[in-house]
Amino acid sequence: MKILFVGPTLPDAAEIADPGIALRPPVKQGDIVEALENGANVIGLIDGLFENVAPVWHKEILFALSKGARVYGAASMGALRAAECAAFGMIGIGRIFEAYASGALADDSAVAQIHAPQELGHLPLSEPLVNVQATLQALAETGAISEMERDVLRTCAESIFFKSLTYRSLAETADLPDPSRRSEIARLLRANAVNQKRADALDLLRILADCPDERQQPPHDWTFQANSLWRFAFHRLEIAP
Repeated sequence: MKILFVGPTLPDAAEIADPGIALRPPVKQGDIVEALENGANVIGLIDGLFENVAPVWHKEILFALSKGARVYGAASMGALRAAECAAFGMIGIGRIFEAYASGALADDSAVAQIHAPQELGHLPLSEPLVNVQATLQALAETGAISEMERDVLRTCAESIFFKSLTYRSLAETADLPDPSRRSEIARLLRANAVNQKRADALDLLRILADCPDERQQPPHDWTFQANSLWRFAFHRLEIAP
């Protein structure tokens, strides 16, 4: 079985994902273990919950890898966890993963955004910083904004709390070199928005579709350690080592 945890990054996943991929809401603590219990061989992580519930635990990912499950991550929480667990065999996909893995990106909140519930299609209510950064870079490369404007806007975006970051709030609050450009920059941001999270998520979808639906040989260079916290959290597991 192939399972993908996804939400606001790819709200139309049900329409475009390979039918062999079972979709689940954004991942939270315990979901990966449950997926394994349900027979998952391949697990993809895109979106994850983190504020009002416990986020997916790194040790769950290590447990899945120790059982030979293939675990991929991209775009959002998936990119973050993939960078953190790459040394143990989790596979990261896309530019956002690469930025975390290289250290160019470090803040967890760079991929965070608020959105409507699943019943309302996960409608985004803020813009993640990684998308804003990609948009500013694209505009600067085409000459639509100057490098100075890009740097001012980027600094401003990094200072805005993730729940309040939108292209409108950015254009209204940035200390632009030429304030008369504010309305034009607001228009440019909206018209040329780059959705880097979606682009990376689509790459992951394609990789999951082509991935064999089977487990691989467990790693030989490290051993999963079921500590007391793990046993307390997942004492029900018959498959625990």
